Amino acid sequence: MADFKTMAESVGALLKEKGQTVAVAESSAGGITCAALLAVPGASAYFKGGGAVYTGDSKKILMAVSDEAMDEARASTETHALHLARAARDRVGADWGIGETGAAGPTGNRYGDVPGHSCIAVAGPVERVVTVETRHANRGENMEAFARAALALLEACVTEQ
Repeated sequence: MADFKTMAESVGALLKEKGQTVAVAESSAGGITCAALLAVPGASAYFKGGGAVYTGDSKKILMAVSDEAMDEARASTETHALHLARAARDRVGADWGIGETGAAGPTGNRYGDVPGHSCIAVAGPVERVVTVETRHANRGENMEAFARAALALLEACVTEQ
């Protein structure tokens, strides 16, 4: 199991240094991104909220993802991840939003994506989207890989701005 505190220490310190905040809407990472951000002492200075939005209904109800955004692109796509990131950011008034959507495994998802596939977006002063393909079916390892990739993307965006 990952050392959650270590996963987010550097990006947490960077957010605190800049006086910025983040919110998270994650799906196949299952809350690990949020857990990592919250494991760092002083997280209340930068973590505004978030959670695992695993279904379409939870994305609409908890993150206020619009029907139009839901209709634009199916889950497990870069466009969908960007909608999640923007919704998380806007829902709680954070500077940054992380959106993650994919297939953790051990099987693929109903859209035909293989296990280990995730699309991750960061929305804020800089917007970036990446696709992660671990190429294995271990659910727990994939979830951790998705969270690590989300935190790394956030750190790169915060550093770039």
